[in-house]
Amino acid sequence: MKKWLWLVVAAFMLTACSDNKEETQKEDVANDDNTIGFEVMGDEVEKAPDIPKDQEEQILAAFDEYIQSFNSKDIDRYVQTLSKNPQGFNYEEDLAAAKKAFEQYNIERTPSDVTIVKYSKEEAQVFANLDIQMTELETDVELTSSGRQVTVFVKENDAWKVTSVYYIGNDSQQ
Repeated sequence: MKKWLWLVVAAFMLTACSDNKEETQKEDVANDDNTIGFEVMGDEVEKAPDIPKDQEEQILAAFDEYIQSFNSKDIDRYVQTLSKNPQGFNYEEDLAAAKKAFEQYNIERTPSDVTIVKYSKEEAQVFANLDIQMTELETDVELTSSGRQVTVFVKENDAWKVTSVYYIGNDSQQ
């Protein structure tokens, strides 16, 4: 059962694996010329300093739309959240994978502790703990997983769009 879970999760997220479950943990993932990173001390995630209030609201709204459009299986809404020139995935492949997943599964992604951990006028990184509840439509088999995700947004035509996603699953999968 884990196999189909990870196939679907991998179709939407560039996965960085970590077996390290220390209380103090630092994870960095290289992205061509940028570094994606966050530091977790226990359960605390630090918010990036000096984010203009209007940009913070726009970024968090873009993240919420990214999650909600996926959960609602609305492919037209979902692709509107994606960068047309993503750095971390192939746009056409992601579109095809999303369509296939929407046909085969009910997937509910529930974020918590949503925090903008890095900000510039051109890019923002949003950290979230993510719980994923999946049900395969054909078999009615349910699986859950959880992990940490950093969603990287870029500014395109005055809107924040997803350019890459980094997901690190927790060890305890059901």
